[in-house]
Amino acid sequence: MWYFAWILGLGLAAAFGILNAMWYEVHSDDEASRTRDPMPKHEGP
Repeated sequence: MWYFAWILGLGLAAAFGILNAMWYEVHSDDEASRTRDPMPKHEGP
């Protein structure tokens, strides 16, 4: 039954990695929107 522990552990590790990546994407989007200039300067003539 050691293989059950391996499968469960690998599944939990993969789920943790996916959730961590999703959390990072959400928080990096929040940080980008906070630091973005609300009225960007117009470049041109």
